[in-house]
Amino acid sequence: QVQLVESGGGLVQAGGSLRLSCAASGRTFSSLAMGWFRQAPGKEREFVATISRSGGTTGYADSVKGRFTISRDNAKNTVDLQMNSLKPEDTAVYYCAARGRGGSSLSIREYNYWGQGAQVTVSL
Repeated sequence: QVQLVESGGGLVQAGGSLRLSCAASGRTFSSLAMGWFRQAPGKEREFVATISRSGGTTGYADSVKGRFTISRDNAKNTVDLQMNSLKPEDTAVYYCAARGRGGSSLSIREYNYWGQGAQVTVSL
């Protein structure tokens, strides 16, 4: 089993920045591809960003490309999401996810493990 714990959410004004962090335990972190997803009220959970096991490959949703950056530290067992130029439409609960097999993926169905989520609220 893999345990994931997010931190770093909060309230920020539009145009501001936040950094989310996810700490993993229970399995060799470098064997896990990682992703960030988000879910806004009344909407389905959607893909935000993904990173390969080595960190050499990343992928982003079009809505966050150029503003968000995913990174990982395999020595610290963490994956981060740096969010810049935040917009009110970025408001959501953000979830860290791990994929037990395979590389980075945009598909929510391919992730086996999920964190509890971190609230991000962007005000005007």
